[in-house]
Amino acid sequence: MIPAVVPSGGLKIRGDSRAAMRRPPLPLARLAPTRDSSTVYGLATLDVHGRVADRAVMIALGWAPGLRLGIRESGGLIIVDPDPRGVFQVTKEGHVRLPAVVRQWCGLKAGDRVLLAADPKAGRLVLHPPASLDAVVARVQDEAFAGGES
Repeated sequence: MIPAVVPSGGLKIRGDSRAAMRRPPLPLARLAPTRDSSTVYGLATLDVHGRVADRAVMIALGWAPGLRLGIRESGGLIIVDPDPRGVFQVTKEGHVRLPAVVRQWCGLKAGDRVLLAADPKAGRLVLHPPASLDAVVARVQDEAFAGGES
């Protein structure tokens, strides 16, 4: 029901008008934080040779076939940086091939999906294996639901 308009321009409220004035304001929705990063994301499936690729990620990084790379593991993540002395290279197809030892350290096997996070400013690619993603998602969800929302 829409309240009637009274000549003075105010609203006519039926019933106890003091009760209507004591109602708390409606809650405001929390907006998601704005993005302040230039990170480019991709999702790739690890093939049987340990290769991953995402065209948008490689374009954002400006990496071309033959670029020498350094690949290491740190805190469960795989860090890939251009390195003129690196023993690894971007393949002629534009893939990054992860060495077997790094895949073993991170528990990766063929068919696993990894999140690729390219930081064009730093010229770095960070691969997030499923175990890393599980930990991040669990933490974010715990924080989201901590306020009793479900």
